[in-house]
Amino acid sequence: MSNGMRVDLSALDEVIRRLWRLLDDMDKAGTTSKYNTEIPMDAFGQVSGKSCVFEEAAELHAAHREMKTKIETIIEKLHGLIDDFSTKTSKVRDRYNDEEHEIKRGMGGDSGGPKKGQLASK
Repeated sequence: MSNGMRVDLSALDEVIRRLWRLLDDMDKAGTTSKYNTEIPMDAFGQVSGKSCVFEEAAELHAAHREMKTKIETIIEKLHGLIDDFSTKTSKVRDRYNDEEHEIKRGMGGDSGGPKKGQLASK
């Protein structure tokens, strides 16, 4: 039952559209962090077979891998949170829309008056 409050469904639609765009951006960030941020071991001082290795190369590469994994995990969690919020917002919007249509139908249509071809009763 309505408590007399009106909900701006277009505002909810805009929130949902923005969340979808954000999800798309998060997908791109996730792909980038996973596939485009890999630094090969030789970039840290080991050049294929030559002996120009510095002591910290392995440690630096391990730190890079660890940070890369943490960033990927954070992006996955943010994506999940945004997806969950988007889904819940869509469900709320649908419920308000359904309730609005139910109220209009109970009042005799969109205008609140009699349906087309029907006379108003006195």
